[in-house]
Amino acid sequence: MHRNRVTPLGDIVAIPLRGAWTGNRGCVHRGADIVRFHATDLWIICELEFRGWHSELFRPGRFTWLFFHDEAVAFAAGHRPCALCRRASYNAYRDALGGLSASEINKQLHGERIVRGTHTRRLHGVPWSELPDGAFVLDDTPKLVLGDALVEWTTAGYGEREPRPVRGDAQAITPPSTLEVLRAGYPVQIATA
Repeated sequence: MHRNRVTPLGDIVAIPLRGAWTGNRGCVHRGADIVRFHATDLWIICELEFRGWHSELFRPGRFTWLFFHDEAVAFAAGHRPCALCRRASYNAYRDALGGLSASEINKQLHGERIVRGTHTRRLHGVPWSELPDGAFVLDDTPKLVLGDALVEWTTAGYGEREPRPVRGDAQAITPPSTLEVLRAGYPVQIATA
């Protein structure tokens, strides 16, 4: 089993959970080993299949294929839709952010997902009432916001549900820019939860 699955916290792990999406953050491998957390501020979410193109995993000197359980997980990890293979989704994402360029989005997301100069994940205090469906929070473990519920994410997929708090602040994993996109009505793909 390859270490190429991404958790909502952005960690790259070896788990059997299948991915609905692929993507990358540059070349983070040597051989078949992951040796870096990221190599660029371009973190994208791609279609599993596009125009019949095929690329082997772990090609030397090329970007590293990563896999996400669903789009909500990819968003929480800090990725955005690819402008090539997911043009309509990229346009919707960009438009919800006021038409920023790809490089502006990348820079903004990079500052929101990790503490500068480290690989430490940034969390953002957000009132529970302002969290849209598809957002992830850290509440002991990563949990998906879905209506009036929180759904635990596990390495085997979604697990237990619990009531969503109505008061106070959550520690949002999903970056603020992506929360804005979700609030604008972006139709995030969520695996059966």
